[in-house]
Amino acid sequence: MMTGASTRQVVMITTGGTAASQTTADGTVPVLHAADLVPETTADVSVRPIELMVKDSSAMTVRDQFSIVAAIGEALDDPAVTGVVVTHGTDTLEETAYLADVFATDPRPVIFTGAQFAADHPLADGPANIAAAVALAADPDTRGRGVLVALGGRVLGARGVFKTSTTDVAAFDTVHPNLPRPLVSDVLPDGHPARVDLLALYPGVSPGTIASAVAQRAAGIVLSATGSGNTHPDITAEVNLAVQRNVVVVVSTRVPYGEVEPTYGGGGGGVDLVRAGAIFSPWLRAPQARTALIALLSAGADAKAVAAFFAASSPA
Repeated sequence: MMTGASTRQVVMITTGGTAASQTTADGTVPVLHAADLVPETTADVSVRPIELMVKDSSAMTVRDQFSIVAAIGEALDDPAVTGVVVTHGTDTLEETAYLADVFATDPRPVIFTGAQFAADHPLADGPANIAAAVALAADPDTRGRGVLVALGGRVLGARGVFKTSTTDVAAFDTVHPNLPRPLVSDVLPDGHPARVDLLALYPGVSPGTIASAVAQRAAGIVLSATGSGNTHPDITAEVNLAVQRNVVVVVSTRVPYGEVEPTYGGGGGGVDLVRAGAIFSPWLRAPQARTALIALLSAGADAKAVAAFFAASSPA
C-alpha cells in the first residue's frame, strides 16, 4: 500500500457495534478490534485505525457520544487526513452521527457506517459497508456534504436519518433528503452534557412523567407525540409548568414521515402545546431532536436560541 504524499489518508474510528461482533454463548457481542476491520483499499488510499471503544451502541452514554465527536475533531486536526470513517452500532447511530454533524465545520468527509449482521454471520454486511465508507471518505467529491451515513448501498445525510429495519441491510431512511445544516457551535462544550429526557406520549400516558423529569432536574424534555404533535390536555398543563421552571420542551412525533406542525386545538393539540411554551421540531424526529437539544443546552443556548435552531433546521 502506498504511503507517499499522494496517498489519501482515511482515519477509521471504531466503537464496536455489530460490525465488530461475533456470536458467543452469551449472545452476539463486539469482540473484533480496529485492525480487524480495516478493509482492502486501492493503492493510493491508506487507512489508520483508531479503537476508541468496543460497545454495543445501545449501551452508549451521552458522554460516549461526545467522545466520538471529539475523536473526529482530533483526527481532522491533521491536515494530511482526507476523511474520517466511524464504525458504530446501528441502534443509536442516528443520534451520534447527528451530534457529529451539528459541530461539523470542517468540509472533509465524515462517514458513519455499521452492520446489521455480525462478522461471523453468513450474511455479514459489515466488510462491504466499511469498504464503501472508506471509499467515500477518500473521495474529494464527498467534501462539503456534512456527516453522512452509509449502509447497504445507501448514502444519506445525517440530518433526518433514522433506522427503519431491524434486519434489512439497507437499514436507514431519511425524513427529508435536503434538510439545512445549522451548526450548534464550532467547538465542543466543556463539562457535563445537559440532561434531556425523551418521553413517549400515548393514550393514557401519565402527566406525572413530565413532572418526574422536572423533579429529577432535566434541563430539557423532548416529547414523542402522536400525529402532527398532539397529546392529552393534562400533558399540556404539565408542559406549561415545566416551561415555567425553565425546562425547555420540544415536541416531535412518533410518525416516521412528514412535517410536524401545530395544527390542532382541543386542549392537547399542537396549537395548545405551543401556547404552553413548547417548541416544535418540524422535521427532526424525537431521537435527533433530543440530540440537538442536548447539544444546544450543553453549549449554553436559551429557549429562544433553541427555537431558532429548530426553525433553521427546516427546508425553505
